[in-house]
Amino acid sequence: MTPALRYTSPARWLHWVMAPMLGVIIVVGLWMVFFEPADQSFKLQLYNFHESLGVTVWVLALIRLAYRFRNPPPPLPADTPAMVRLGAHVTHLALYALLLLMPVIGFLATNAWGFPLSLFGVLPLPSPIGKDEALAKILSLLHWIGAIAIIALIAGHIMGVVYHTFIRRDGLLKRMT
Repeated sequence: MTPALRYTSPARWLHWVMAPMLGVIIVVGLWMVFFEPADQSFKLQLYNFHESLGVTVWVLALIRLAYRFRNPPPPLPADTPAMVRLGAHVTHLALYALLLLMPVIGFLATNAWGFPLSLFGVLPLPSPIGKDEALAKILSLLHWIGAIAIIALIAGHIMGVVYHTFIRRDGLLKRMT
C-alpha cells in the first residue's frame, strides 16, 4: 500500500498504543465491578490503576484528535458503500467522544464518592468537586453506560476490520499497520 493511502506513523503509533490500554482499562473495570477483591488495599490499587490509565488515555486522545485535525486520515476506497462509510464515520466519532468523556465522568465520579485521584499513586490531581453521594451515583451510572457503549463500539470497529479483511478483501487494515 502506498504511503499516501496509509495513516501516518504518529497516527498508527497512537492507535496501537491506545488499543491495548483500552483493553486493560476494560478488563480491570469489569474485574472491579464483577469480581470485587476482598482485600481493600488491592481493590484501591485496581481503582487507581484503572483511573490512572483513563487519564492517560484522555491525554492521548486529545493528542490524537489534534494530530488528526492537522493530518486527516487517508480516504476510504472509492468503491466503499455509502452505508459502510457512514458506519465507519459514526463509529469513529462516537469512539473519540467516549475516549474524551469516559475519563472525565470517571474522574468526577471518583471525586464525588470522596476519593482523591493520584496518577499512578505519584501525582495527586485536584478534586474539582467534593463528596456528593447522589451525584456520585449518577456519574457512576453514566460511566457504566459509557463503558457498555465503548465496548460495543470497539466490537463494531473490530467487526469492520473483519469485514474489510475477509469479506471485501480491500486491504484496508494495511492503512493502520
